[in-house]
Amino acid sequence: MQELKERIVKEGKVLPGNIVKVDGFLNHRVDPKLMDHIADEFKKYFDVDDITLVLTAEASGIALSAICAGKWNVPMIYAKKAKSDNIEGGLLKSEIYSYTYKKKVTQLLSQEWISPDDKVLIIDDFMANGEAIRGLTDLVAQSGAELKGIGVAVEKGFQKGGDRLRDMGLNYHALAVIDQADENGFVFREDDPYLYE
Repeated sequence: MQELKERIVKEGKVLPGNIVKVDGFLNHRVDPKLMDHIADEFKKYFDVDDITLVLTAEASGIALSAICAGKWNVPMIYAKKAKSDNIEGGLLKSEIYSYTYKKKVTQLLSQEWISPDDKVLIIDDFMANGEAIRGLTDLVAQSGAELKGIGVAVEKGFQKGGDRLRDMGLNYHALAVIDQADENGFVFREDDPYLYE
């Protein structure tokens, strides 16, 4: 998605350790118009008329997922990182390792809001190693629902999370795959081998 790549080049930052910051438009300060365009782009890759639910992880994927779900007229749910007193009934749980927080995290989803009849599209804003997505696919499997696909706005391709999903044969698509990010700029997969500056 060219518009997304251009925003990454213009506003994204690379911090030490190849940390890519896109929090000025994607996951801290949010550009709703860009999110709307991302939802339109995902519709090119997924049959959104055949889904009943959008699923994401707490917290940075919520904004994008909510805009997508609203545009496609289906509910959105997100896996929580901690049990709150207002979650009733059975809980689905998946253990993941959070590279952001450098610790194990338990993703929690109330069985009240996902059923074997659901057709689920996982949407997330950003993926590196793919642990959050792996946990979400595990939650879908536990629920008995059908996983229809996985859409990610930005993938750090050099960390191989997306490649693992592709190798598993999942219906996975990322709109901007960064294969290199350093002080020289960004290289996107499927682009000519030059750096954006």
